[in-house]
Amino acid sequence: MRTVDLITKKKQGKAHTRQELEYIVNGIVSGEIPDYQLSAWLMAVYFQGMDIEETAILTELIVNTSKTLDLSHISNYILDKHSTGGVGDKITLILIPLIAACGGEIAKLSGRGLGHTGGTIDKLESIEGFKTDLSMEEFTAQVKKTGCAIASQTGELAYADKKLYELRDVTSTVDCLPLIASSVVSKKIASGANVIVLDVKYGDGAFLKTKEEAEKLSVIMVDIAKKLNRSITAVITSMEEPLGHNIGNALEVIESIEVLKGKGPADLVELTLELGSILLVNSKVFQTKEEAKAKMLESIANGSALAKFKELIQEQHGCSECTEDYSKLPRASIIKEIKAKKEGFINTIKAYEIALGCKILGAGRDKKTDAIDYAVGVVLNKKVGEFVKEGEILFTIHANAMEKLIQAEELFEQAFVISDVQTAKEPLIYKVIE
Repeated sequence: MRTVDLITKKKQGKAHTRQELEYIVNGIVSGEIPDYQLSAWLMAVYFQGMDIEETAILTELIVNTSKTLDLSHISNYILDKHSTGGVGDKITLILIPLIAACGGEIAKLSGRGLGHTGGTIDKLESIEGFKTDLSMEEFTAQVKKTGCAIASQTGELAYADKKLYELRDVTSTVDCLPLIASSVVSKKIASGANVIVLDVKYGDGAFLKTKEEAEKLSVIMVDIAKKLNRSITAVITSMEEPLGHNIGNALEVIESIEVLKGKGPADLVELTLELGSILLVNSKVFQTKEEAKAKMLESIANGSALAKFKELIQEQHGCSECTEDYSKLPRASIIKEIKAKKEGFINTIKAYEIALGCKILGAGRDKKTDAIDYAVGVVLNKKVGEFVKEGEILFTIHANAMEKLIQAEELFEQAFVISDVQTAKEPLIYKVIE
């Protein structure tokens, strides 16, 4: 079998056999297939695609290229959640302790922010002392003890996917749906989960721009899971405006804590309850989504969800006092309130512009090696559909450098579109695929 023949076959739009995909994946792991040939194959896949059978086989083979976590001794159902990335998306910080407080076991491996989207690990590392680099033994032990853990992704799992992603990143093939699907699902399966919910985002602040693209990817991932005997439900959600009010690492931790205290924004609560109810029903903890949502709201009201978050922080060596005293989190030296120059309805808040502004402030990175400023970001004092008076606070910038603040302020101003007429707001949840 020759790699060049497999490139030609895929270039012609033909489907690979299991044996051919095994050859490719083994060549990735061993290094016997050079990067230039893998790059050519990736481009052929990008243009010709893969059918569900091929994509499922590729996913299975990637899972088997390295270690997989076996958490079956903890529970028959190990839960997990994944988001395709957005702006102000702090759902993981809220959902993981909330699920554990309701009786589910949830094991979450997360990533750092890259590009315009924020990363869960960066947000958690704004908490003093919080340890995200857990060994697989530590990770497993914590899930068994507390019902939840959030750690950084490890190269020990789904090794072939790591290599493929590095090449996709530099060959402009990141946005290939079969490759996205195999990457996401392989990592979720390798991390020990068998009940998974995916938050597939579309819109201005998402990698996928349309509902149609998001639905197509969702169907692929759900179908792959069925072939591999896993439960995956995809929830397609809008990222036309940022989630919640706070964007920036420590600011998002604060807003997450506020949700767990019962004071969070409606959009964060709505999406958390939807994703959480799907996990709790599919893992047989509750029979209906209504029962699950009621229990989650009860866990927030009685303080058990916040208590579980404190426990999570303590187990991972962080300062849990930050849940009651926000001064324990990084704080910006400059806080500037920006007021509306005219009155009207907030027609649009461009999520991508908000993300770029936060990146200028230092909340994001261009390369994985870049340092980030945990304290900086923006608080949106108004959301889409709300009325603002002239002179009323529109947003508040948290910065540590005046030069960066001035640049970011211009982007934030551009993000807000104020109209005389109130327009219909995009529903947050578009569709559930299962």
